[in-house]
Amino acid sequence: MIRVAALAAGTAVALIASAASAQSMQGMPGMNMPMPAKKPAAKAKPAAMKAKPAPARKAVRPSPKRAPKPAGSGAMPGMDMGKPGKTETPTTMPGMDMGAPTQPGTASPQAMPGMDMSGSKPSGDMARMTMPGMAQTGTALPAGDAPAPPAPGDHYADRFFPAPVMSRSRRDMMREQGGRPLGTILFNLAEYQVRSGRDGYRWDGEGWFGGDVNRLTAKTEGEGIFREGVDSAEVQALYSRAVGPYFNLQAGVRHDFKPTPTRTYATIGFEGLAPYMFEVEGAAFISPQGDVLGRLEGYYDQRITQRLILQPRVEFNLAAQDMPRQRIGAGLTDAELGLRLRYEITRRFAPYVGVSYEAKTGRTADYARADGQRPTSTSLVAGVRFGF
Repeated sequence: MIRVAALAAGTAVALIASAASAQSMQGMPGMNMPMPAKKPAAKAKPAAMKAKPAPARKAVRPSPKRAPKPAGSGAMPGMDMGKPGKTETPTTMPGMDMGAPTQPGTASPQAMPGMDMSGSKPSGDMARMTMPGMAQTGTALPAGDAPAPPAPGDHYADRFFPAPVMSRSRRDMMREQGGRPLGTILFNLAEYQVRSGRDGYRWDGEGWFGGDVNRLTAKTEGEGIFREGVDSAEVQALYSRAVGPYFNLQAGVRHDFKPTPTRTYATIGFEGLAPYMFEVEGAAFISPQGDVLGRLEGYYDQRITQRLILQPRVEFNLAAQDMPRQRIGAGLTDAELGLRLRYEITRRFAPYVGVSYEAKTGRTADYARADGQRPTSTSLVAGVRFGF
């Protein structure tokens, strides 16, 4: 009996020590972990009532019962868990300022040390974060209307070399990189035209010499029929000045060698590259007798491959009055529609084949019929586009 009583007393002492240790863990410094109000923990019964005597021959060390862990007991030291409610409160680290909650029922984002989350908005995105010692740059800067800084006007090389020497060197560099005069000659059309019994030929070329802004330009075009001679031939000498990155204004003279009688015209026109890469050209011609002519033409290079190019082309000629001696009537005198396919052996040499349709209209067609000619014709063409 004495041995049983001693064993029961030892068991009671162990249970009381375990309960005291569990209560002391809840009261650690910096931790506030109150028990839920609605469901208070049941009071522990005296250790003597819960202890059961073990068999006399076998001593078993009882395991102490742990108190129920309240909700939210996973806090770290130094963390304030507050009072339990319907909404989860954000976990805070030392040095964190979470500010006031934005909306009831909305979880605030967690902040890092040194972060100010007080300006957060009720949106789902992260609020603006301000790190200590960081300045706003780039797109974070507020919009403004301050003028741009002036372009630098000094040259670093002038610190080591005489300014006149460097000025001459920069002038030479600009001339070599685009300011020096250049020149080229290009014949867009040089072809043989196959018609029914009236095979002919045609040419259309241009050459220029000068710089990027000012140039001297020469143009020539004409056509004829084999065994009948040249039907029309003209030459233009023009001054060309760039008025933009893609267009030039031109002025000069034009002289017609055929048809007879010959005529000379004052010329003003333009040429350039229209949007979508259309080459366009237009001009007005005024003779000393007061005759006014006009011309519009354009073409487009559609690349099928890097060497195979399809070129549709159109040309319209107009007159402001009848010119019987030149067999030209007022209005739209004639038009040409062509489609040519060329193969560029090099950029400067490209043979081509195609089809061309020409039609004279109005009084010009009447003059052609009176001379025994057909006002319309369709030709198969073969030629070469070349330049140098």
